[in-house]
Amino acid sequence: MRFPASRVRTEEVKGKEKWLGYLVGPAGALLLNAVLATYLNVFYTDVLKLTGVWGGAFLMIFPIVSKVIDAGTNLLMGQIIERTRTKEGKARPWLLLSAILVPVTGILLFTVPTSSETVQVIWIMVSYNLFYSVAFTIYNMSHALMVPLSTRNTKERGLLSVFNNVAAVMVSGIIVALIFPMVVMPILGVNRKLWLLTMSLLAILALPMIMLEYFHTKERVTEEIGGAEKTHPLKEQLSVILHDKYWVLIALYFLIFTIGSGFKNSSLVYYCNYVLGTYNDGITQMLISVIGGIPMGIGIFAVWPLAKKFGKRNVTMVGFVLYAIGGLICFLFPRNMVIMLIGQFIKNMGGLPCSYVFAALFADVLDHIEYKCGFRCDGLAASVNSVVTTVAVGISSGILNLSMSFAGYKAPDFIEETGETIGYVQNAATQNVFTFFFVGLEIITAIILILILWKLDVEKHIEIEQAEIKARNQIQTSEGE
Repeated sequence: MRFPASRVRTEEVKGKEKWLGYLVGPAGALLLNAVLATYLNVFYTDVLKLTGVWGGAFLMIFPIVSKVIDAGTNLLMGQIIERTRTKEGKARPWLLLSAILVPVTGILLFTVPTSSETVQVIWIMVSYNLFYSVAFTIYNMSHALMVPLSTRNTKERGLLSVFNNVAAVMVSGIIVALIFPMVVMPILGVNRKLWLLTMSLLAILALPMIMLEYFHTKERVTEEIGGAEKTHPLKEQLSVILHDKYWVLIALYFLIFTIGSGFKNSSLVYYCNYVLGTYNDGITQMLISVIGGIPMGIGIFAVWPLAKKFGKRNVTMVGFVLYAIGGLICFLFPRNMVIMLIGQFIKNMGGLPCSYVFAALFADVLDHIEYKCGFRCDGLAASVNSVVTTVAVGISSGILNLSMSFAGYKAPDFIEETGETIGYVQNAATQNVFTFFFVGLEIITAIILILILWKLDVEKHIEIEQAEIKARNQIQTSEGE
């Protein structure tokens, strides 16, 4: 099957590829995902009022089971990518399919019918898995491999990693952290029609943006290997990655980091509404997210030069020291706005390397695996990492929801006659749940991540290994001619 050709023709990464393929293009799908990560659970608990369904068990069991299904489709998608052979690469063609599926399934998440509890529960389970286990899995698996497959040049790869994460951190962050809490959420309240309209617009926006990413990316590593790349049995690939210490470490890193981030993202709105501020006050969440997130803007210019000088691993490790310090400050004074902002600022300063350059470190791990075993395991390695993070998200959402139910969370009410949403003051136990999951748990995860990174020294010999890989591929190509 022939796919539309990439508009990138150069062997080196140029400006248009960086800006359109790795910054503007991914922004649509990543924005939708960021909004869902913060507000989909709010839609379930506050708009649909599902906290008490099955005695509080539904919103615990449903995310975990769904993420187990998602984990399976991630593994399947990884193998599909590994076996895809086209002139446009093995991952990029799947972006085209996701361009249609992501918006359609994204809209279905919010078209839950006004019907019986059983019908709503079934619709939620089906729509959630269509989006996350099918549509977004196809997009995310393909998107995640763009940096590792773009080039072997470590400098170019690092810059693409920065641009790629600017799309996730800055573009989505401005809207999710500024526009949504200040403007959108006070208007939406728990009005279902407005929720559907708003989320549908975001979902539709993803289509042209994903197409932009497809046309302005290029798989140079896949082209370099060319016909020399052979498909290896899944068992052999699993054995390779599971026996590589760097992959095991980076998979463990993804697991711990995602657990902490999952709890933080899921509890953000609740913490701002019921602990630090008042319900949808329009400013608390904005201040926490934007002022605390100012370092992310600074990081565009500062992180990569530091990573080049001191190493990606070293800069990321030191960053997590700051991350833990900032988190501790927040945890000690969870109701003091000024101190919270200072702590969030310090914490996000520490999170800069993780946000901007870690994709490049993951790409080094994939190259190291190729150097050791003689073939690439991109699809499997990326899919197993995705499985780890996917299950972690389900676990964090499920535990948060169950904790809210047991603590006695009281969802806001929508007054049909006046169009107002009434938010309630939560009891002390519920407030403590939000405080621990938003500002407490990440102190622990940061310390664990420092210990993991201490052993992740893959950069030490990566340039030598990459030169050997390139020479090996050139010999294989010449022998095949």
